[in-house]
Amino acid sequence: MLTGSGDPIAVEIKQPSLISDKASIVGEVLISKGCSIWPFASIRGDRGPITIGEGSSIQDCCVLHCDAGYKVVIGRNVTVGHGAIVHGATIGDDVIVGINSVVLEGAEIGSGSIVGAGAVVPGGMKVPEMSLVLGVPGKIIKSGDPDIREKAKANAIAYHQLRDDYLSGKRGRI
Repeated sequence: MLTGSGDPIAVEIKQPSLISDKASIVGEVLISKGCSIWPFASIRGDRGPITIGEGSSIQDCCVLHCDAGYKVVIGRNVTVGHGAIVHGATIGDDVIVGINSVVLEGAEIGSGSIVGAGAVVPGGMKVPEMSLVLGVPGKIIKSGDPDIREKAKANAIAYHQLRDDYLSGKRGRI
């Protein structure tokens, strides 16, 4: 794992968290306790701050980054799926950002929502709580559905168990 040890602003990781040695984390980054950062995730707080909320999972090959004047905020118990990109956006609590999806500058994903695999959420889009976003460009397919939040929470709980299995040594190293 690369960290911002030479940067004027260092990476801060609250423990216990699972951080792959193969992840790259630099700049102004705060990783809250109970997070999991999987292999080949790139978390670059070199142009603006990145905050990852408690219990969130940043999966393999994700990119979290922003341009100057923006920040990345990932809420609590968020799953950012394999290969997803969050660039200068805000993600609420209990959200799934699906595999290979993209969330762009200034977008806000409301708590309890799911951004489907491969969706592209345009810059500035505001997604209400408990919504399902699909497509390119992303469109709100459903909103105000508590079942969406429950699916996102269940996904986070599954990744908490996987994180704990790795931290305890049951699954080896990542």
